[in-house]
Amino acid sequence: MSELPALPVTFRPSRTRAVLLTAATAIFVVVSAVALLLERLGPGERVSFVFTAALLSGAVLMLARPRVVADESGVTVVNFASTRRLDWREIVQVNLRVGDPWVFLNLSDGTSLPAIGIQPGIAKEQAIADARTLRALVEARSGHDPEGSRS
Repeated sequence: MSELPALPVTFRPSRTRAVLLTAATAIFVVVSAVALLLERLGPGERVSFVFTAALLSGAVLMLARPRVVADESGVTVVNFASTRRLDWREIVQVNLRVGDPWVFLNLSDGTSLPAIGIQPGIAKEQAIADARTLRALVEARSGHDPEGSRS
């Protein structure tokens, strides 16, 4: 890699996110429209339809949440229901192997953290490029030489 990106930089599955945001919007609009168009429903039932639409849309939006944000002091990994802040030195290795659903970060405490914000799903080339960029940032900022971490 010739040049590292300016920090902060955010990695996220843009295409997947666009599909999920569109789906969440469509679910809310369609279910709410059905609630308003069905003449047999009372006001309470209509409200429950709209509430259900909001819950379903919210669940889909949770799937669009993952991202990895790298800044001067470290990396923030936002997964579906959790967020974890890491210092650069805590990341030993960045892995995206063939068949992996997303990047895994090997940490200095011996654990591995999934970084769902970089996933090869429907944008494999972008995920590989993002994994390589994150790996280069980790190498430059952590002092570790992650031997064997290849895309």
